[in-house]
Amino acid sequence: MYTKINYKTLFSLLGQWILWGSIIGIFIGSTTALLLETNDSLGELREEKHNWLIFFLPLAGIIVGYIYMKLGKVSINDTIHDSAALNNLVIDSVNGEKKMLRRTGPIVYVATFITVLFGGSTGREGAAVQMGASVAQTVNNYFKVNILDNKILLMSGISAGFGAAFGTPITGAIFGMEMAALGKIKFEAVVPCLVASFVGHYMTTAAWGVKHETLLIQTVPEASLLLFAKVIFVAVIFSLLTITYCQLRHGIQSLTEKLFNKNHMKRAFVGGLIIVGLTLLVGSQDYNGRGLHVLEQSFIEEVHPFAFLAKLVFTAVTLGTGFVGGEAIPLFFMGATLGNTLHTYIGLPLSFLAALGLIAAFSGGTNTPIAAFLLSMEMFNGEALQYFFIVCIVSYIFAGHHGLWPSQKIHEPKSHLYNTLSGETIENIEKRKKIKHKKGL
Repeated sequence: MYTKINYKTLFSLLGQWILWGSIIGIFIGSTTALLLETNDSLGELREEKHNWLIFFLPLAGIIVGYIYMKLGKVSINDTIHDSAALNNLVIDSVNGEKKMLRRTGPIVYVATFITVLFGGSTGREGAAVQMGASVAQTVNNYFKVNILDNKILLMSGISAGFGAAFGTPITGAIFGMEMAALGKIKFEAVVPCLVASFVGHYMTTAAWGVKHETLLIQTVPEASLLLFAKVIFVAVIFSLLTITYCQLRHGIQSLTEKLFNKNHMKRAFVGGLIIVGLTLLVGSQDYNGRGLHVLEQSFIEEVHPFAFLAKLVFTAVTLGTGFVGGEAIPLFFMGATLGNTLHTYIGLPLSFLAALGLIAAFSGGTNTPIAAFLLSMEMFNGEALQYFFIVCIVSYIFAGHHGLWPSQKIHEPKSHLYNTLSGETIENIEKRKKIKHKKGL
C-alpha cells in the first residue's frame, strides 16, 4: 500500500537530528580530546619518569571504590560499581530498561585517570562512550524528547564517543547502533549517529589537534585457498581468546563482589595488590596502563610470545576488581600480540596476522561484527578487506553468546545450534548455564 510522505515533517525531523547530533558531537569531541591527551600524559608520566607510582595502585583502588560507592547510586537496590557496570547501564538505557545518569560522565573520567596514572591495565573508549551517553542524556533532558527518541540520542552519544576516541567516524556511527543488541541495527538512528560521530571526530582531531595511533600492514599475502583456510583457522583461535578474557573478567568480578560483600573499596584494594604483585613477577610495566608501545611493536617485530596472555590476566584483574577504563585497546593488544606469536607457526606475515588478531578480538568481544569490519577499513586504509570480513564473521560466530557486556540483548541468536531464545541477555544465558552445571545437566 502506498503511503504519502510528509516531506515537511521529514525535513523538520532530519533538522532536529542533525542539530542534536552536532551538539552531542561538539561536546563529546572536546571531552574526548581531553580524555586522550590527559590519559597519554598520565601514562607517560608513570612509564617514563615515575615507575614507583605502581606501588600506590591499591590505595588508588580505595579512592576509585569510594567514588563509585558514594556517587554511583542508580536506585535503592542498584549501584554502579565499576566500568563494566557503567557500560551495562549504557546498554540498558538504550534498551529502555534504565535511565542514564548525567553524573556518570565526570565520574568515569576521574576514575579512568586514576586507574591509568597508577598502572591499572585498561583502555580509554569506555570512558568516551559513557561520557557520550551521559551528554546525550543531558541533551535529552534539555530538549524534552520522547522516550523513543531518547534511545536514539543515547546511540548518537555512543557513536560520538567511539568515533572520537579512535579517529574512526564511520565505525563510530555503526557501533552506536550495533552495541546494544546482537543481530540488530537500528537504522532509524543513522542520521544523528553519523552526524555525532563525524562532528566528534572533527572536534577531536581538527579543532583540538589530537593525533591517533597509526598501525600499518607491511605485507598482504597473495590470495589462495590455503590462505583463506589459514585465516578461518586463526579467526577461531582469536575467538577463543575473547571467550577466555570475557569469562575470566566476569568470573573475577563475581568472585570479588561475593567475597567482599560488594564493598568496592576492598575489591579494588585487593585488585591493586594483585596487579603490583604481577608487575613485580614479570619484571616489566609493559602490561600496565594502555600498553600502546607493545601494541605498535607487534606490527613491526616479534614481541614476547606470551604477551597476549599477560595482558589478558592484567586487564581481567584490573577491571574485574573494580578499576575503570575501556576494553577495546586491551583487546587490540591481546589480538595483535597473539597474531604476532602465531605468525611463526602459521607462516603468514607478522603485521598481517597482528592486524587480523586486533580486529577479530574486537569483533568477538564486543559482538559488533559490522562495526569491527568498518574499523578495519578505517584503521588499515582498506587493505585486505576480504580477510578482515572473514575474521569478523568467524570470530563473532565462534565466540558464541559471550561478550564484554552481559546486558547485551540477543535480538537474533548467532545460530540455532546455540539453543538460545530471542530477547535474552548474555547475563541470563550465563546464569542458566551455571544452574544446569550445578544440577549436573
